[in-house]
Amino acid sequence: MQVRNYEVHLLDDGRMKPRTVNQHLSALSGFCRYLMNRKLLSANPVKQVRRPRESRRLPQFYRDEALEKYFAETAWWAGRESLDVHRGEKGELRTDKGLRQAYMARLSRLIVSLLYATGIRRGELIALDRSSLDASRKVLHVRGKGDKMRTIPIVLSLFEEILVYLEAVDMLIDCDGGPGTPLLLTPSGGRLYPAFVDRVVKAQLGGAEGISGRLSPHVLRHSLATQLLQDGGDLNSIKELLGHSSLAATQVYTHNTVAQLAKVYQSAHPRAKKRR
Repeated sequence: MQVRNYEVHLLDDGRMKPRTVNQHLSALSGFCRYLMNRKLLSANPVKQVRRPRESRRLPQFYRDEALEKYFAETAWWAGRESLDVHRGEKGELRTDKGLRQAYMARLSRLIVSLLYATGIRRGELIALDRSSLDASRKVLHVRGKGDKMRTIPIVLSLFEEILVYLEAVDMLIDCDGGPGTPLLLTPSGGRLYPAFVDRVVKAQLGGAEGISGRLSPHVLRHSLATQLLQDGGDLNSIKELLGHSSLAATQVYTHNTVAQLAKVYQSAHPRAKKRR
């Protein structure tokens, strides 16, 4: 009864959202489990309390046309001709400061390309090694949550962009290039890390026309899932691509497609027009 009163107090007096209240209750439940392990409590009272229902937030996503415009504007860094920027007039490697900027431009474009084209998570991107790329089959082997492996096909344009990037890395960064070498390297030759990826995505998409809202790697993942569903993709196939453990996790993206359908209905249906 005291736990229930505490929940009501948080909701009414504290005016907290259900999500915040559930976090409080989870913390309290964890403390009760600790007391049970110490034999100071016989049962967990929090388990008897019904949790407030949280409203499900629709995943944010970027419009396909806005992303395509970004990729068109940065396409030069994906091509092999851009490798010439690393060489001087006589073919020797340049050593000036502009070289680092050129490398960052190429790496940044590839980070966004990989996140959107494959739908992988930020942590999965960071964990990619050179051995993750199967060049003969044009697929990526990705280790996801629960240490589960999945195979993701990559389109030809992305495959060629990766090869150009690897050629630039071999030219500019001192690394052994073995199977255990990270697929993507920072300018100093280290493995990517979360804050680095976040900064790249914000910098790349922050000034892109038509892209607004939260700028994060995960929104690129949402964008791919939403686009695949809008284009008629099979729900089970998208589930496998994203590495979801259950279909319910993938079905959340159907809300975005329903919202899009409702918008089209309201703007195009004859009776909807007459009512307006």
